[in-house]
Amino acid sequence: MTTVAVLGTGAHVPERVVPNNEAGAGAGVDGSWILRKTAIRERRWAAPDEATSDLATAAARAALDSAGITADQLSVIVVATSTPDRPQPPTAAYVQHRLGARDAAAFDLNAVCSGAVFALATAEAALARSGGCALVVGADVYSRILDPADRRTVVLFGDGAGAMVLGPARRGGGIRHCALHTFGELADLIQVPAGGSRRSCDAEALAAGLHYFAMDGRAVREFVAGRLPQLVKQFLHDAAVSPGDVRHVVPHQANGVLLDQLVAELGLPRAETHRTLTHYGNTGAASIPITLDTAARAGAFRPGELILLAGFGGGMAAGLALIEW
Repeated sequence: MTTVAVLGTGAHVPERVVPNNEAGAGAGVDGSWILRKTAIRERRWAAPDEATSDLATAAARAALDSAGITADQLSVIVVATSTPDRPQPPTAAYVQHRLGARDAAAFDLNAVCSGAVFALATAEAALARSGGCALVVGADVYSRILDPADRRTVVLFGDGAGAMVLGPARRGGGIRHCALHTFGELADLIQVPAGGSRRSCDAEALAAGLHYFAMDGRAVREFVAGRLPQLVKQFLHDAAVSPGDVRHVVPHQANGVLLDQLVAELGLPRAETHRTLTHYGNTGAASIPITLDTAARAGAFRPGELILLAGFGGGMAAGLALIEW
């Protein structure tokens, strides 16, 4: 079995900066209200001609450059997204083609905001047996599916992509442990009601706004507060790691106020929590890899330090990964 490590990271966000007052205008809320409720000041929204695959490809190129490998060395590409370019084909096929990764099997994975951790675990398991290198991308363009009049959602989300290149560990370190959880009984807490085989996106659905992203914010907060701390404690126990040994936490960038409450409950006394939501908002599956890349490029991680990735979101799902840098 090969020890698999993160060899490089990359990220890409659109050029358009959307401040709070602009994001909240259609919902009748001002920038100070948004900042107080979410700790978000601004976010990036894609241009009309930008799709998820465009952001994903740019982030992937940055990650390949960081890892010092070329696309033809990839054997697997996994794109985690819940806002694909189209229902078919997979967005990963476009990324594979644009990168020139001819030998890579490419597929999409949808675990909503936990997607990047689910993709990381999937790719790590494949490489542990077969070797080679893999590209994991989390990418979402939520601005396409937001109801501009819904203050519960439109103020939270931004667009972006983050990427990780995985491969055989070069100088120690590696992915130490992963755990994936889904609580399907809570699946309807976060959803886009129309556009699938259950309900087509017909004129009636469009008129009712069923093509927009919808979320029961209070129930989601209760899920995170009630489930995630215990999941993390069990995860670290299973990994034979003391909470005091974790030096960094890279959580899903859901909401700054929620993160403050969550971090206080995790019981990780020496861990630094990394954030990008102030300027990027909640970028869905992209939020963890964007934040990991931002911290890595700032020199926040030292060799041998343990990093906890903690994803949570629609499904409802939670994905945890422990990385030794």
